[in-house]
Amino acid sequence: MSEASARRKPNDQPALLDTELDHLPPELRWREWMGRVEAVIFSASEPVTRSVLARVVGKNCNLELIIDDIRAELAGRPYELVAVAGGWQHRTKKIFGDAIRAAFSTAAGEGAKELSQSEALVLMCIAYFQPITRGELSSFFGKEVSRDLIGVLRAQDLIASGPRSPQPGAPYTYVTTKNFLSQFGLDTLRQLPDFEALEDAGLLSKEKLLAGGIPAGLASGEGDGEDDVVGDQVP
Repeated sequence: MSEASARRKPNDQPALLDTELDHLPPELRWREWMGRVEAVIFSASEPVTRSVLARVVGKNCNLELIIDDIRAELAGRPYELVAVAGGWQHRTKKIFGDAIRAAFSTAAGEGAKELSQSEALVLMCIAYFQPITRGELSSFFGKEVSRDLIGVLRAQDLIASGPRSPQPGAPYTYVTTKNFLSQFGLDTLRQLPDFEALEDAGLLSKEKLLAGGIPAGLASGEGDGEDDVVGDQVP
């Protein structure tokens, strides 16, 4: 324990972090900001938002340029900095997936149960048509979407309850979560492939969905870095 720490009273607050670093020359100031930003992202277990990173850098610091410079330095490393679920996160590059599986005899991100085809289909529909009720999902597929199936998606924090529908009885709707975005490697729902464009190109349609024609990424849970999709979490 340092002398300063020893003298500090129990209720004393630690000294405020110097974010401006005006005493440093520009090059060293930028390098310090880069180090702080990368350290915060590296230590976090989930994507780190802009508002969090802004606490450790000066008010005139351009976070996008900081991120770009960090990414450039990581270009030759087996991991990278990715924008996902509204923040930034370190993730291993997809090309090293086989090595990771061989080392640990399991898929990266173990613990995440692989979705069945039915679960993946329902999740895909929620992602594209949210907020949507269970009844609307059942009408879409022409058969009942069970509460158990919805429960599986909720248990994996891929979907959550949305606002109540204006339909009679005000049933709950379902929406995708930030974890959905994180698992599928998306920053926002806007990165979902445009549904109408997929239909126009003949790559996706209601008939294909009902026949089980779903993208491999949704069926297997594989995607960019750590994978694909979804929306803002609703309490």
